[in-house]
Amino acid sequence: MRILFLLLSVSLLASIPISSSSTSSYVLREGSSLSVENPEDVIVSPDGVFSAGFYPVGQNAYGFAIWFSKPSCSSNCAVVWMANRDFPVNGQRSKLLLQKDGNLVLTDADKSTAWSTDTVSLSKTELRLQNNGNLVLNSTESGVLWQSFDSPTDTLLPYQHITKDTRLVSSRSQTNFSSGSYNLFFDSDNLIRLFYNGPDVSSLYWPYPWLSDWQAGRFTYNSSRSARFDSWGMFTSSDNLTFASADYGVRLQRRLVLDADGNLRMYSRGLKSSTWVVTWQALSETCRAHGICGPNSMCSYDPIAGRKCSCIPGYKIKDASDWSYGCEPEFNLTCDNNTEVGFVQLTRSEFYGYDYGFYSNYTLEMCQEVCLQLCDCKGIQHKSSGNVPLCYPKTLLLNGERGPHFEGDIYVKVPKSVLYSLKEEVLGSSGLECSSGLVSSLSRGYTKGHDNGTLKFMVWFAVALGGFEILVILFVWCFFIGFNSDPGEDIQGYHIAATGFKRFTYSELKKATKNFSEEIGRGAGGIVYKGTLSDDRVAAIKQLYVADQSEGEFLAEVSTIGKLNHMNLIETWGYCAEGKHKLLVYEYMEHGSLAENLTSKALDWQKRFEIAVGTARGLAYLHEECLEWVLHCDVKPQNILLDAKYQPKVSDFGLSKLLHRGDLDTSNFSKIRGTRGYMAPEWVFNLPITSKVDVYSYGIVVLEMVTGKSPAMSVNVMQGGGEMEYGRLVSWVRDKKHEANGKASWIEEIIDPILRGRGEYDRAKMEILVTVALQCVEEDRNARPTMSKVVEMLLPHENDF
Repeated sequence: MRILFLLLSVSLLASIPISSSSTSSYVLREGSSLSVENPEDVIVSPDGVFSAGFYPVGQNAYGFAIWFSKPSCSSNCAVVWMANRDFPVNGQRSKLLLQKDGNLVLTDADKSTAWSTDTVSLSKTELRLQNNGNLVLNSTESGVLWQSFDSPTDTLLPYQHITKDTRLVSSRSQTNFSSGSYNLFFDSDNLIRLFYNGPDVSSLYWPYPWLSDWQAGRFTYNSSRSARFDSWGMFTSSDNLTFASADYGVRLQRRLVLDADGNLRMYSRGLKSSTWVVTWQALSETCRAHGICGPNSMCSYDPIAGRKCSCIPGYKIKDASDWSYGCEPEFNLTCDNNTEVGFVQLTRSEFYGYDYGFYSNYTLEMCQEVCLQLCDCKGIQHKSSGNVPLCYPKTLLLNGERGPHFEGDIYVKVPKSVLYSLKEEVLGSSGLECSSGLVSSLSRGYTKGHDNGTLKFMVWFAVALGGFEILVILFVWCFFIGFNSDPGEDIQGYHIAATGFKRFTYSELKKATKNFSEEIGRGAGGIVYKGTLSDDRVAAIKQLYVADQSEGEFLAEVSTIGKLNHMNLIETWGYCAEGKHKLLVYEYMEHGSLAENLTSKALDWQKRFEIAVGTARGLAYLHEECLEWVLHCDVKPQNILLDAKYQPKVSDFGLSKLLHRGDLDTSNFSKIRGTRGYMAPEWVFNLPITSKVDVYSYGIVVLEMVTGKSPAMSVNVMQGGGEMEYGRLVSWVRDKKHEANGKASWIEEIIDPILRGRGEYDRAKMEILVTVALQCVEEDRNARPTMSKVVEMLLPHENDF
């Protein structure tokens, strides 16, 4: 009986919660904690303007946050930082604890760690909230161990810096604090930009991508990459971006926020006011934020009604609670010739980006015919520049915008069977509610009842007995069944969702390549084999030299590759990550690489020019519409593949990141030095690496296509009746042009003998191509054009063949 009484007593004691929490104070000392169950457990700045504590983010869900608390607010406070925005903790038994080892830890109800500073200190530590809103963990010996200013969420406060190592990430909506799709960051060209990182694609949208650096008033030469604003409302950045708030000169409460709609705004208010006022914003036209309405939709703005998202005709909304998912077709359009299609017109509309190409002087009928011949063409944009009609076939219908300032029209491709039921006006309009419905109701509640000691003992005994039986069953299952199963099959669906394409097993790829027997290429990234997949598709399978990389890191990189989508980039079908085996599965290119075809007579002048334009398009996409894959670092003929129609596709564009993850200025990245003969001078002189290294390599490739000579080989020329050697292809071409003194004959002297013998080339266009290439290989990187500028210079001449 005594034993039973003792067990009951222990059970009752175990059910009583024990807490050592703090009330409102200026400091949290080591060994102390804040409890989510005590609303008074907050840290307050000495002036009372800021508070740090548990902030409600959903039903029974909390984040540890910092917010403006003066003037006081009971709800809808201006949150400026949150530790666990993507992993909210329970409304009961969750704590923030400053451990005696110097680590600040946020624990959930089950005592699992939701977030921590990962700091260690042998001396005494304390956590303080400063008057500027910075939460600082100090050590008596080491000083600052950690501070919230070094890891911003979606908000910047006065005198808080954004640097090359930090970025702002928007919230999902006004009421959902989890990470959204918009970023403010410094890119590899040292420019601060706004970037859309959507579920399928990504793109830069501010400053407007069609502006050059100098047109946007930005400088690239300052590599310090730092920006901030002061309490008076003046923002300054190392790339020359400067702006002042509308109320500049008055000391007010201020915050710079990357809002959920992708716009960067500065807010201010008086010390006694509860209302925040927008005093500056990056985008005056709110529809210019990419992805705001998702794919297959239009964004329009009305001064009274505000911004509105609408599905284009023939499409329906995917998720009524979140417009970022866009719209999906109500029809099934296949690539066979049995389906008759037509076009529905959207006047004064535009879909920015994702063009199949650019066709000058094409009538509407000619433009529609181009789209009809392309299976993946979703529609066209047709407009006029002066008296010249311009045609843009679209592979994706993203970033749609409608307004009176657009001069052109969009024509959406739909089956004729549904064409007659569609109206020109966009149907199904609905105001954009900033995805407020995304706040999930977290099932984290606890139900308290009256304790019954005897019943509790019986329940614990039954649980223990049942647990033992379950362990026995699990042991038998693992021994007889579990060891024989393929773990890859159990998580196949998860990895498809996470990365965007299929996960193959190593045995599958070994079988597809016949034990890796047919090698079709090799380079610094790995070895490429030809293989046939189980669905009979022929694939190129690359075995990477990344055996020491963890699977998590590899999957993070692969998921970014899955977001890249361009007709001039090689398409990735899948991957394999099993221990030391890391492989990527690509589409197979029938004509191999450009390097294999340079000596082929099949590569005539027209094909070479189209390869130059297509390669420039692919690189421009990587440089100006992507975040993680800005640089290629190894542009060369071996990495430009040709399909059945000799259309170019840039490959290996992700391997620089897969092989060496990290900042572009670190020593690890500088080891990726490209290929001899194609490397920009920046590599040799240890200068900051930017997208201009790819521009240089591209210029070398173009000169190689024109001359037929490899840059890594000496060039033999006649001089004074004998032969001498030039060590550099670039110097030889420049000297030929200089010696010609304006005469066209110099082109004849440098042209590939294969082309010269056939005589099937346009001398004027050849000169334009070489002139552009020579601009690309300037020693001074600032004198080189961007890849988008290269495309702009070459495109007008592509369709004149």
